[in-house]
Amino acid sequence: MFPVHPHYTFGLTRHDVDIIFPYISDTGANPPESCIFGLMTFISACAGVATIYARYKFVEKLSGDSRVVSTRLNKTALVLGLLSCLGMCIVATFQETTVTEVHDIGALMFFVPGVLYIILQSIISYGAFPYGSSMCVCRARLCMAIIATLAFFPTVICAFFVKQNTLHRDKNDQDYPYHVASASCEWIVAFSFIFFFFTYIDDFKLLTLRVTTECAE
Repeated sequence: MFPVHPHYTFGLTRHDVDIIFPYISDTGANPPESCIFGLMTFISACAGVATIYARYKFVEKLSGDSRVVSTRLNKTALVLGLLSCLGMCIVATFQETTVTEVHDIGALMFFVPGVLYIILQSIISYGAFPYGSSMCVCRARLCMAIIATLAFFPTVICAFFVKQNTLHRDKNDQDYPYHVASASCEWIVAFSFIFFFFTYIDDFKLLTLRVTTECAE
């Protein structure tokens, strides 16, 4: 869901970021990697919207057939997922080094609803069992939701103690331990989202979405 490889590689080859524990946004702070970061993040947000909506329709179909999942819970998860994708678009549009406050708001909009989304989807998965995913997949989703939740708090809390905004950090900096804790946990949360979405693959094999067009007379 969240692209980190191309612009991170560019940043390393150009020595724009440190190889160990940069913030994700640091890897796309300077051009040309900032251009790749913005483009890939926007594409990922669009793919996330499509995936989240497909998941919503899948759960809606299960609810219609078996009544095992609350419609309100499913809609709440949809809204949270879309808000998270909107946060990604804000992160992609407002660069960290230019409009820091808006960028940080976008990051919170991505992470907070994102964590809540995968928590709700884990609850939905257990509620829909055995009509939806297997118990193994349900447990995997729960595990990733727990990991993302536990990693989210150090990401935010430690970030408040990071005073420097430079892309290159020194181990002797007073706030370096907070930076390492915050940045490493941020990567954990982001990859938890990615692997969580991978668990939808088997579900989507059972789903076919069709678009119908009607002409108004």
